[in-house]
Amino acid sequence: DDLRCFLKGDSGMAKATSYRILGSQDLYPPTKRGECASVNFITCHDGFTLYDLYTYNKKHNDANGWDNTDGESNNNSWNCGVEGETDRQDVNDLRRRLQKNAAAVLMCSRGTPMFLAGDEFGNTQFGNNNAYCQDNEISWLDWNLLEKNRSLHDFFRYMIHFRKKHPILRGHTKPAESRFPETSLHSAKPWDANYQEDTRVIGVTFAGRNEDDTADDIVHIALNSHWEGHQVQLPELPDGMYWRIAVNTFNGPESDCIENIEDMPVSHSGIVWLEPRSVMILVAAEGK
Repeated sequence: DDLRCFLKGDSGMAKATSYRILGSQDLYPPTKRGECASVNFITCHDGFTLYDLYTYNKKHNDANGWDNTDGESNNNSWNCGVEGETDRQDVNDLRRRLQKNAAAVLMCSRGTPMFLAGDEFGNTQFGNNNAYCQDNEISWLDWNLLEKNRSLHDFFRYMIHFRKKHPILRGHTKPAESRFPETSLHSAKPWDANYQEDTRVIGVTFAGRNEDDTADDIVHIALNSHWEGHQVQLPELPDGMYWRIAVNTFNGPESDCIENIEDMPVSHSGIVWLEPRSVMILVAAEGK
């Protein structure tokens, strides 16, 4: 619920969102629950699919036979300006970006990530958020959407691989040799976690040693849920290291995620422009 509210632009959610990304230690104290208590999800078998989360403001459960009175009414969803399906390209582009934002944040959060089957290719229940009683196209997975929404599926695959590639996202590693703590919180300014009611730009940095113990593994995720773009100053890296942009959900499918580090754009100044309602993931690397 916290991530749903923040990602659609609600105010007053920055602090709670940062806690969720770091594994919800405010809810699951590590001394009592260990380090793996948090199971993170934005959608599940109950409620809207991820596609429907950004397609409908209201539930559409008429087919269930209860005059649309069944199912949760407080969904923290947003239809991006049009209820239901639309031919408007700007609305569909925004919906797709919000789905990718959710996937990126989920895969860069401490704890066990869980996503609903079909979310990776834009499956819909046509606004029905209580479809357990439907054994038809409302509740079935439409595998034809896999080809239609191939770029979304590719993005999910990338983010799963990215999470596996960077163990620091999943939990403790050896400490980084640089000055970076294991986790740190930021806003549009580095090391500033004094989140206000209107804060809609947050950053989280994870730092440790990589698996072969030859270099620091430093990952920064920057979230902008605002309807305006923002300039973001990144945490300063050790000499000889630069931030490279691995993910930018505002870009089209050809460049929203980049596999090879040498192909990733470099932020020489340590300042990036974070487009409206977008997520950027950066990794620290040596050389220009």
